[in-house]
Amino acid sequence: MGRRKKGRDISGWLLVDKAAGPTSTAIVNKVRWALDAKKAGHAGTLDPAATGLLAIALGEATKTIPFVTDALKAYAFTIRFGQGTNTDDADGEVIQTSDQRPDADAIRAALPAFTGNIQQIPPAFSAVKIDGERAYAKARAGEEVTLAARSLYVDALTLVDMPDADHATLEMTCGKGGYVRSIARDLAQTLGTCAHVTNLRRLWSGPFDLDNAVTDDVIEALAKNPELDAHILPLTAGLQDLPQVQTTAEGAMRIRNGNPGMVIASNAEYGETCWATYQGEPVAIGTYMAGELHPTRVFVV
Repeated sequence: MGRRKKGRDISGWLLVDKAAGPTSTAIVNKVRWALDAKKAGHAGTLDPAATGLLAIALGEATKTIPFVTDALKAYAFTIRFGQGTNTDDADGEVIQTSDQRPDADAIRAALPAFTGNIQQIPPAFSAVKIDGERAYAKARAGEEVTLAARSLYVDALTLVDMPDADHATLEMTCGKGGYVRSIARDLAQTLGTCAHVTNLRRLWSGPFDLDNAVTDDVIEALAKNPELDAHILPLTAGLQDLPQVQTTAEGAMRIRNGNPGMVIASNAEYGETCWATYQGEPVAIGTYMAGELHPTRVFVV
């Protein structure tokens, strides 16, 4: 018999406005400690130097993480032209320089090529795995890292500001797996120069934004304090982008046992992923088929 995890059975979402410096995993561990939570995980990694929204799932809400990570998310970022680094951000070593500086019109003209369904090569210093090892670990060890291009959907990419010839601030809305550092690197190459990201901030992710987020300082100040619980959003907050169905008492019982159960009200299409409730309580996530929910993730709440 395995050891039982210590901590509280607490489910929901805590939104964090991450500061630059700590890793996403470190923030998850801090939240788990501060809330004495038995289980926690995050919905999408932020680089240590990045700031902004880090959505942390607690308990049963961890079952909804894929639906947040798969959703669109938005970033604001500043790039510095004329200097390319080995990490594609300001933490790296400058390995390339250029005297070329694009103007705002040239940048705007280049942006359409980076929207829609594109191919993107992740940075060498990234969490992508190569033969079971993180690419950044190989890069830090001095090994040559070659990564394959990956598909990425970019919904929007706009120039927000250009305070001087060296810097430009942009906003991007994209799907899962987007690397802002790669966008900056490739955009600069298209414009005949080089660049790296100096500032990166996630603005929103799926149904979550920064309006309800707490800072690292608040987490520390309210650690082990019931006041921190007041900042926890319900488990269902991570499912707001999915259609909802309602089930009967008998249907809820069947669904909770892993079987298809009757649905009495639905705004889901046949074959669509949705989530079911009974008397206002979440029951499961599953597939809607012919008046039934076929569960794939059952909630224990």
